[in-house]
Amino acid sequence: MLYKRSSQLFAEAEKVIPGGVNSPVRAFKAVGGTPIFVERASGAYLYDADGNRLIDYINSWGPMILGHAFEPVVQAVIEKAKLGTSFGMPTELETQIAALAVEMVPNIDKIRFVNSGTEACMSAVRLARGFTKRDKIIKFAGCYHGHSDSFLIQAGSGAVTFGSPNSPGVTEGTAKDTLLATYNDLENVKSIIAANQGEIAAIIVEPVAGNMGCIPPVKGFLEGLRALCTENGIQLIFDEVMTGFRLAAGGVQELFSVKADIVCFGKVIGGGLPVGAFAARNEIMNYLAPLGPIYQAGTLSGNPLAMAAGLAMLQTLHNDKAIFERLEAKTAYLHAGIEKVLKANNVVHTINRIGSMISVHFDEAAVVDFKSAAKGDNETFKKFFHGLLQEGIYIAPSAYETWFITDALTYEDLDFTINAIDKVSKTF
Repeated sequence: MLYKRSSQLFAEAEKVIPGGVNSPVRAFKAVGGTPIFVERASGAYLYDADGNRLIDYINSWGPMILGHAFEPVVQAVIEKAKLGTSFGMPTELETQIAALAVEMVPNIDKIRFVNSGTEACMSAVRLARGFTKRDKIIKFAGCYHGHSDSFLIQAGSGAVTFGSPNSPGVTEGTAKDTLLATYNDLENVKSIIAANQGEIAAIIVEPVAGNMGCIPPVKGFLEGLRALCTENGIQLIFDEVMTGFRLAAGGVQELFSVKADIVCFGKVIGGGLPVGAFAARNEIMNYLAPLGPIYQAGTLSGNPLAMAAGLAMLQTLHNDKAIFERLEAKTAYLHAGIEKVLKANNVVHTINRIGSMISVHFDEAAVVDFKSAAKGDNETFKKFFHGLLQEGIYIAPSAYETWFITDALTYEDLDFTINAIDKVSKTF
């Protein structure tokens, strides 16, 4: 496949946009080459500026669970746009989608809509701090919760030391209140809590990690976090920006029967438009302004176009319970096919999968946290990525991202993908 037009567009973009992209994850810095510029998408396919059709396995990083240009979502947005695109005033639509989300998700009474997953996680941490009257939070290496200052932290010299910023512009004062833990390691979390007794407001976690590849929680990890939080008066925040309404109608809380105190949403809840949300029980959410003292606001929060798209998406998921079974079956089929061809071609690998999330790691050891994910063979991944791209398959241009399966994928698409992986892996 040729990407001449994409290369031209990227050269033009670099002149006026930092790095030529409006989000670093879109760049091809980790794999080399030029980003693909998309003109349109439909169902399971992307159509780029050069006229190529690509089978899509990122699906706008998760929200296109029903496929691109899903008709009920498109029509809902069109009809709402005819009535106005933004008011900065309440609409009935906000209440309708809020009521449906509360019905679908366990253990929440109220929900506040924002404009992104970053906003949702940032606001959830502020709410937890205000509710507990404590300052520190625990996050996990490899879990991404947006680009808010509190989350851009790397490890210090030891497991219980303060973090230090890993992005210029994040102050040491902010960093000192973020403690870094190891994902899937309860003993590590216990030691951090013990060293900071009475100071930790919240533990924020991707209950199924998606930003170091797909990494499910090991048995007992989420249950252990819940117990530790309950014992120590800490708020447990599930960042379900990726997993919410994707792994189950009620997200990970439903899937694993583990209750969080605050839950963050994004991706699917917006039907592809920019939406985030955070939710909790009444006693927590009532601390938010205008009911309580914790301030959070946004002019475009509850935007009618985004609410219309999100409501159409959630209604479909609510009414079609079999969708999650179909998604899991397709993902399992893809897993089995990839496993078969990689083994046949003697490619060292590990595959992680849960529900409609899957990732391929080029290392033979189990991938359970950021340290083990980082051991993967990145040179093999680069060949894998570009090989699949030439075959008409688009996966994330990073070894540290999950693939997202959409219901629009057919088994013919999956077979095509498996055959392409067979072809590409023979060249390693």
